[in-house]
Amino acid sequence: MFRFKALQRNKTVRYGVPMLLLVVGGSFGLREFTQIRYDAQKLRKKLDPALEAKVNNQRQSHMLEEEYEKLKDVNLDQWRNIRGPRPWEDSKEYQEQQRAQLNNKG
Repeated sequence: MFRFKALQRNKTVRYGVPMLLLVVGGSFGLREFTQIRYDAQKLRKKLDPALEAKVNNQRQSHMLEEEYEKLKDVNLDQWRNIRGPRPWEDSKEYQEQQRAQLNNKG
């Protein structure tokens, strides 16, 4: 009985052992949770690799050509920078004001 009360008063047993269990147990718990995350990512990638490869190949080859065609038709000499609306401003009303000002200037 004396030893049990002495162990209860000992700071190492009272605070150190639970802390050690928390650290060691936490590392094992985190390992399991992160493993679930990586397993889910692997499953998501394995759904349809043929379709994914086909989409990626088409996207890469045609994307630059499409963007070049869009930029070729743009007249950059007449370009004006218009500030977007602030969070407290009504966006439609502000855009109409900006367009009206540009039309009056031009």
